[in-house]
Amino acid sequence: MAERQARAELSELDRRIINAMQGGFPLTDTPYRDVAAGLGISEDALLVRLRELLETRVLTRFGPMYQIERMGGKFVLAAMAVPEARFDAVAEQVNALPEVAHNYRREHRFNMWFVLATETPEGIDAAVARIEADTGLPVYPFPKLREYFVEMKLSA
Repeated sequence: MAERQARAELSELDRRIINAMQGGFPLTDTPYRDVAAGLGISEDALLVRLRELLETRVLTRFGPMYQIERMGGKFVLAAMAVPEARFDAVAEQVNALPEVAHNYRREHRFNMWFVLATETPEGIDAAVARIEADTGLPVYPFPKLREYFVEMKLSA
């Protein structure tokens, strides 16, 4: 697993961009232009700065969140008990799969937790089988029983 990143220095514009992009994203034909206008910058300037924030890992992801079941897919939270000596290598194997939305370490016997997202419900079984084959370790999938909406916004 990657080492903790050094604290990034954010400009006032970076802070305004991050705060503006955490909700109320316009559903228009020109959403970035509309956000940029609200920030008093050009669309190109916004896109360049967003790209830089992603490349420097100040932001790790920017994109919509979907209810994948409504589109025919499936989400599953999964856990693995990974030997400490292999943790980084297994994390790299797991994170290499496009079905893995995010992955994190826990202080527990099941020390690796990640979310699988697939276009079909059957895709989960295939992703689990592939991870088990790649790592030689069992994967414990926990299907979603009920969905909650928790909105979290971080002030930059």
